[in-house]
Amino acid sequence: MADIAKLRENLERRGFATACFATAEEAVAYLDGKIDGKSVGCGGSVTVRDMGLMEKLRTHNEVLWHWDAQKPAAPADAMATEVYLTSMNGVAETGELVNIDGTGNRVASTCFGHRELYIIIGVNKIAPDYEGALWRARNIAAPKNAQRLGKKTPCAAKADKCYDCQSPERICRALTVLWEKPTCFAHAEVVIVEQELGY
Repeated sequence: MADIAKLRENLERRGFATACFATAEEAVAYLDGKIDGKSVGCGGSVTVRDMGLMEKLRTHNEVLWHWDAQKPAAPADAMATEVYLTSMNGVAETGELVNIDGTGNRVASTCFGHRELYIIIGVNKIAPDYEGALWRARNIAAPKNAQRLGKKTPCAAKADKCYDCQSPERICRALTVLWEKPTCFAHAEVVIVEQELGY
């Protein structure tokens, strides 16, 4: 069982605002109220997609998202927005936030280029410490994402673990760890949902 109180305390000590909700619907309502009349970008987040958040935000914001069925945008377009939404592959109760990426757009946008950053995580992303969060990112999230994308990598066959392959279709090409809130963001917030979301 994740220690959410400990996680929030450590994230706030590292400069992040935090919010916590019992359901994804409550988190969507919260973010829909906070983000208004802005340009909003999002990378390939299964968490954000499954919540239906971008569809809600689209009604009163300019949304740039390559998964948008109505108006798909190139991944690079989302990098020039005021607000960026993403999830993480692993989150440590000690406060470290871990993401792995193949293209680099998501990891870049969690470090620089936006005024506001919102990181949405389900409780399944939480590990006790940094080593556990990194292990989770490499051995749970990345193989499941490779399988979802139909990649021809050893990890995608069973979605069981990282094989540290050298496949040309490897999606694990960049790793970021947020130790503290990057100074470029006027506001960076981790929104915790007490449900399993994404990989």
